Amino acid sequence: MHKIALFADVQNIYYTTRQSFGRQFDYRALWERVGAQGDIVAATAYAIDRGDDKQRKFQDALRSIGFEVKLKPFIQRRDGSAKGDWDVGIAIDVMETAPTVDTVVLLSGDGDFDLLLERVRKNYGVKAEVYSVPALTANSLIEHASTWHAIDRTLLI
Repeated sequence: MHKIALFADVQNIYYTTRQSFGRQFDYRALWERVGAQGDIVAATAYAIDRGDDKQRKFQDALRSIGFEVKLKPFIQRRDGSAKGDWDVGIAIDVMETAPTVDTVVLLSGDGDFDLLLERVRKNYGVKAEVYSVPALTANSLIEHASTWHAIDRTLLI
């Protein structure tokens, strides 16, 4: 059976779908679409934890679908800026998982992942698919993916 690993950059998808469509992303629809291509052997959703009930319910929903949810605390700096991204954590997990699967699926439009996709394709011979919002996706990410899937209304709640 075709083995698939799914990695979801929750913050990126939350903000890009909200900005482009004014709606939320449908993780269950994604799971069904990706699962139709093979066996999802690993699935991780990376999120920032602000500790509110609404977020906890969302995280529980992700877990019920089948995702492992990894959380980082939201950090508010003294100057008012905020920090909280999972780029390095996602990259490490993709690199560690890629040798054990046939396809890596990345849910993000962040161009910082272009080199990651290039490397896992070259070094491990895996297919690297990306799901992201068209208007808010780095061209370099699209170019380095084996297949790019534009998020449209069929993947929204």
